[in-house]
Amino acid sequence: MLKQSRVGIVIPTYNHGSRVRDVVYEAGTLGFPVFVVDDGSTDATAEVLSSLEGITVLTHPENRGKGAALRTGFKAARKSCDWVVTLDADGQHKAEDIPNLLRAVPDTLRPIVIGRRQGMSGQHVPWTSRFGRKFSNFWVWVSGGPLVEDSQSGFRLYPLPEALNLDVQARRFQFEVEILVKAREQGISVLEAPVQVVYQKGAERISHFHPWKDFWRNSSTFSRLIWKRIFSGRTRS
Repeated sequence: MLKQSRVGIVIPTYNHGSRVRDVVYEAGTLGFPVFVVDDGSTDATAEVLSSLEGITVLTHPENRGKGAALRTGFKAARKSCDWVVTLDADGQHKAEDIPNLLRAVPDTLRPIVIGRRQGMSGQHVPWTSRFGRKFSNFWVWVSGGPLVEDSQSGFRLYPLPEALNLDVQARRFQFEVEILVKAREQGISVLEAPVQVVYQKGAERISHFHPWKDFWRNSSTFSRLIWKRIFSGRTRS
C-alpha cells in the first residue's frame, strides 16, 4: 500500500446534481484532498458543489468531455499530489474501495491501477456496459495496450505527473482507453484491483454514455491507435 505519498481524488461531473453530493461526501471521509471538475453542467450541479466545504471545485464553462475534465483535475492535483484516484460522479463506485487500489501498488513501480468492477453480470447492469467492456478490452489489446479485464472502469489510480505526460489525444470517454495504450507504449505498468459496482435501476441511473455515438468515437480512436502501431512497426512483447 502506498505510504507517505500524496494522494488526491478527482471527480469529473456533468449534470450529476442529484448524486454528486453523496459521492463527494463519501470521498471526503477518507481524508484525501478532493478535486471536483464541473464539466459545463446545466442542471443543479454547480449549486450543489458551491454548498460543499473542504473541496476544490474546477469549472469548465461548457462541456468538453470526460477526458478533458480529468486532465483539468490532474493539473490541479499535481501541485500537491503524486497520485490521483478518479471516481465517477454517478454513484457507481464506492470510495471505501480506494484502499484496494492503493494496496495494489508494488514498492518498485508507479503503475496505473484499474478498479476491476465485480458483479458486472448482475440484472441491473445495462447491456451496453457488459458489451462495451468486452469490446473495449479486446481493442485496447489489439491497439498495443495491456490485456486487462475492465478497460472501461473509471475508478482508477494514476501516477502524476506521468499520466499528464502521455500525450493522450482523446478528450471524451475515449481518454480512458487511449491512456492505457499510451501507458504501455511508455513502459508504465497497468494493474487491476477488485472493486464494487453499484447500478441503479431504470430511470434512477445517470449516464452520459451514448451507445451508438460513443461506439463510433471508440472505433475512431482504436483505428487511429492501430494505424499508429502498424506504421511505427511496434510489435507485442
